Amino acid sequence: MKHFGCPVLYLVFILLLHAFGSHADVTQISASNLDGVLKTKLVFVNFYADWCRFSRMLEPIFKDAAALVSKEFASTEVIFGRVDCDAEQPIAQKFSVNKYPTMKLFRNGIMTKREYRGQRTGEAIASFIREQLKDPVKEVKNLDEIYEIKRDKRTIVGYFDTKESPQYQNFDAVSKLLKDDCDFYAAFGEISKPERTSGDNVIFKPIGENNAEMVYLGSLANKDLLQAWTQDKCVPLVREITFQNGEELTEEGLPFLILFHSKEDTESLEAYSKEVSRLISFKTAVNFLVADCETFSHPLHHLGKSVKDCPLLAIDSFRHMYMFPDFAQIGEPNKLKQFLLDLQSGKLHREFHHGPDPNENKIESKTPGQVST
Repeated sequence: MKHFGCPVLYLVFILLLHAFGSHADVTQISASNLDGVLKTKLVFVNFYADWCRFSRMLEPIFKDAAALVSKEFASTEVIFGRVDCDAEQPIAQKFSVNKYPTMKLFRNGIMTKREYRGQRTGEAIASFIREQLKDPVKEVKNLDEIYEIKRDKRTIVGYFDTKESPQYQNFDAVSKLLKDDCDFYAAFGEISKPERTSGDNVIFKPIGENNAEMVYLGSLANKDLLQAWTQDKCVPLVREITFQNGEELTEEGLPFLILFHSKEDTESLEAYSKEVSRLISFKTAVNFLVADCETFSHPLHHLGKSVKDCPLLAIDSFRHMYMFPDFAQIGEPNKLKQFLLDLQSGKLHREFHHGPDPNENKIESKTPGQVST
């Protein structure tokens, strides 16, 4: 028996070590366990392909980061996962993965819109996760801290009775999803009482001292409604595209409607913003963007245009770019809306390849009252 004692004890030791250290491992994610894994508070996923050299280079680094994080946080707080995109193509498609490796963060089952773009070292990735696990809500000790907030960033402020209330738990969950887009503050108990005359409430402070605050009028018990309202306030309808954020905006998966204008030309920006405000129903289908003509002179060249032609409008569908006929027509009723509808119907794509629809031209050339036969 003694002959077998050491090997058996050694095997037991290895198994126990593996069991207690398993939370430091990287979880292989497949269709069978995806939903269960994403129930964890924070999940950091490496989408890879075995044939990709950069994926193979990242693998030991990703494991090192997982080991570092596991020493500080329980597996109930954060999980490192990996998806083989060749074996699990539906998962890769679901989360819009089109290059390898791609690292994405999931919070309470929801994918955050920004993928990881930091340094690819174990410590850098671990530091990123530490930051993600910090509470983004700043608790104030007196209301003067809120009244004196500088209005140079979009800010959401909540006034609650207690931290334990379901209303605050929803507020806290939403803040974690949108912490990169807004600053979040909260006051509790006696401190918040002067602002809670009608119960817990949340307000939005837009950029600019002269812009009026907006009050959330929905139920704080409805997390989805609060999240939709907060996202609408924190993520502006019209955003600027730059070479720094272009790839990030592309990953949102929506075609671009871009106003190319010079920075000094505020008139065209105002006209564009005014018209876009009437098209808010398209917010989930199109990204409304503005771009500096000088910075994007090269893309304009591919459209056969130059800086002198600005301002001008174009749709980038990621397959083709479609020019709006004439920026001077932007204020004409439904003109810009029809341009977007033509994108969705496929008309712009057809005309790009085959020219204008001849039947449509015949209809337009008829006098009022004529009917095609």
